[in-house]
Amino acid sequence: MQAVRQCSVCARHAAGGLMQNHTDVSLLQMRGTLSVRFISGSDGRRPGVQKLGDLTKPSYTSLAPLSVGHGLWQMENLSHYSLIRRAASVVTDSSSTFLSQATLALTDALTDYSKAVHSRIAFQRQYLAAVGKVSPAEEQSLKQAISDWRSEAAERLTECKRFESTWINAVNLCKVAAEAAYSSGAQQASISITANIQVAQSQVQEAQKRSEEAEKKLAETKVDEIQRMAEYAAFLEGSEEREVHEAYLRED
Repeated sequence: MQAVRQCSVCARHAAGGLMQNHTDVSLLQMRGTLSVRFISGSDGRRPGVQKLGDLTKPSYTSLAPLSVGHGLWQMENLSHYSLIRRAASVVTDSSSTFLSQATLALTDALTDYSKAVHSRIAFQRQYLAAVGKVSPAEEQSLKQAISDWRSEAAERLTECKRFESTWINAVNLCKVAAEAAYSSGAQQASISITANIQVAQSQVQEAQKRSEEAEKKLAETKVDEIQRMAEYAAFLEGSEEREVHEAYLRED
C-alpha cells in the first residue's frame, strides 16, 4: 500500500515537471515573438526615436522587412540608391500632377478664348449684313453685342497668357524631374513623365491651333468690315449727290 502511495507521488512530481518544462518553453516562445514584434514593428520597420509629446505620429527608420535565414532573424537596411530611386519616383509623380493640372487650365482657357472670338465674328458679320437695312436701335444692339464679345475675348486672352506661363514652368519642372529620375536609376519613372510631357504638349498645341484659326477668321472679318463700310459710305455719298441733283432739277 505504501509502495502504491509512493508511485502516485512520483507520478505527480513527474507530471509537474513536464508542465513546468512546457510552461518554460511557452514563455520563451512568447518572449521571442514579442521581441521580434518589438524590433520589426507592425509593418516590418523599427520604431525610431520619438520626441516627447508627439505620440500620434510614430517615426520609423528606413529598414527592410525581417527575413529568416537558417532559423535566425536578420535585418536588412535599404541602400541609399534604393531610397534615392524611390524619392525620384515621388518627384516625377508630383511633377506630372502639376503638369496635368496646368495643361487642363490652359486648354480650357484657350477654348474659351476661341469661343469668344467666334461669337464676336458672328455678330460682326451679322452687323455688316444689316448695315443700312435695319433700324438704328437694332444696329446699336448689334454694335453692343460686338463690343461685349470683344471685351470677353480680351479677358480670355489675358487668362491664356497667365496659364501659359504656369504651364511652361510645369513642363520645365517635369523635364528636370525626368533627368533626375533617369540619372538616379528610376528609368521607368523617367520614361513615364517624358510621355506625359509629350501628351501635354500635343493637347496644348491642338488648343492653340484652334485659337489661331479663330484669330485668322477675325482678321478676315475685319478686312470685310473695312470693305463693306467703304462701300456703304460710297453708297451714302452717291445717294446725297442724287438727292442734290434731283432737287436741282425740281427747281428748274
